[in-house]
Amino acid sequence: MSPITEFPQAGASPPLAHRTRAAYIHPVMNPIVKFLVEVGPLAAFFITYSTWGGDDKANLIAATAIFMGAITASLAVSVWLERRIPLMPVVSAVVVFVFGGLTLALDSEIFIKMKPTIINALFAAILFAGLALRRAFLKHLFGAVMNLDEAGWKKLSLRWAVFFVAVAVLNEIVWRSFSTDLWVNFKVFGILPLTLVFALSQTPLIHRHTVAEESPAGKS
Repeated sequence: MSPITEFPQAGASPPLAHRTRAAYIHPVMNPIVKFLVEVGPLAAFFITYSTWGGDDKANLIAATAIFMGAITASLAVSVWLERRIPLMPVVSAVVVFVFGGLTLALDSEIFIKMKPTIINALFAAILFAGLALRRAFLKHLFGAVMNLDEAGWKKLSLRWAVFFVAVAVLNEIVWRSFSTDLWVNFKVFGILPLTLVFALSQTPLIHRHTVAEESPAGKS
């Protein structure tokens, strides 16, 4: 029996070859908790806007201030539970702070309305740049939870990039063409459901390109 396949003595640490990749990745947040953490700031934004009692502009500016605080709390909870700094939420938070800060400082609702456009365009640009450089950046974000072949990562990256562009364009149409009330409802009840539906629609592609990991017992 080779050293790799020998059983460890009682109380001893398992050999390196017996440890799976799961032992080295960060803790994964419970899906329900993750959903609540991500939706919490949006809920705080919507509740504040709906109950503040001023005109549309005053309500939106108050909701923006609450949203910035809720985003900070959400990010802190994510870091505490996952023991890492989540890249995409951090980028989102930075954009919220910049455009939310401009909204509060200049007393203008335009900046917070542009925030979804900027953040989705930014994500799309990052993914398109990665594809141009023959690098699938989604792999670095989700490689710990999905094991796809290179073609799968490229297709998934392209689809998400196009989706982000579509959301950015749609946000521009909504905030420039309709009332603040309608834009708030689109932001809260439109963008998130669209994102969830699109993510679920990628399941067949993920299944087609998933690469089964070889178990330690199957390795020679």
